Order: sequence, then C-alpha cells, then structure tokens
Amino acid sequence: MTVSGGCRFTMTGSISRCCYWKALTILLRRDGYRRAFAEFDPKKVARFTAKKKAVLLKNPGIIRNRLKIDSAVTNAQAFLTVQEEFGSFDRYIWQFVGGKPIVNRWAKMAQMPATSAVSDALSKDLKKRGFRFVGSTIVYAYLQAAGLVNDHTTDCFIRARR
Repeated sequence: MTVSGGCRFTMTGSISRCCYWKALTILLRRDGYRRAFAEFDPKKVARFTAKKKAVLLKNPGIIRNRLKIDSAVTNAQAFLTVQEEFGSFDRYIWQFVGGKPIVNRWAKMAQMPATSAVSDALSKDLKKRGFRFVGSTIVYAYLQAAGLVNDHTTDCFIRARR
C-alpha cells in the first residue's frame, strides 16, 4: 500500500481541533483546497512565493489562515526532503508501524484514543524534520485515514472487509 502524503497534511491540519460539523465544512472544501494547492503536488506547493500565498489568503475556497498556508508550503518542502532521504514518503512513514497496519480491537468508539505512542513518535520526528501543524492528534488521524492504523470497532461492517 502506498501512502500519499505531502499536502494531505494541509487538509488534516485544517481540520485539527475542529468538531464534526467544522470538519465537514473543510471536507466540503476539498475541491477548493485541491485547486488552491496545485492538485496537492508537493513540488509545486514547495515553490509557492509570498505573492502566491497572499492570493491564497483571499481565496474563499479554503480556510484563510496565514499560519496554515505557510505551513502547507513548509510541509511540502519537508515532504520532498523526506522523499529524497528515504526514496519515498511511503517508505518513511511505514517504518513507524513496522511495515504493516496496526489493527486495534476496540469494542466501542469511546475506547479509541486520540493519540498513541506511534503518533507521538511520528509527530516528534516530523517536527524535527521541519513539518508544522503535525501534533500527535493530527498525526493519529492521518495514520487512521491513510490505513496505517485500523481503528474500526469490532462490530463495524468495514472491519470485516479488511
């Protein structure tokens, strides 16, 4: 399984610390983010200039937060550095889970954590590499979304498919 990362942290970072309805609002803006951030092409985003970032601050199709726009560019640059060092972001990130998904066995969603030792370690390493807006909670959500952590409850119909 290949993990596409890069600017995905842009979407995840924008959703951070939001309640469900706010997260839904951001997900509904996915097309706006895709257009604004060059189809999530990290090579293009890494080259965004101050002028391009100023244009993004006026874009109604995204959440216009200067720090998060700046972090998208910084994260794209850091992503490219990780790709260069490890050959792919995929190779880098899978090392944190030993090369295979972590399959948890939660009976209820209330048992599901917001962070884990893995997300703590990955968050720390990402920050060391220059990534921003990658706290452990955001990273844990990313690990779930990318399939590195399977937190479907034991009674979930999707769990049976995996």
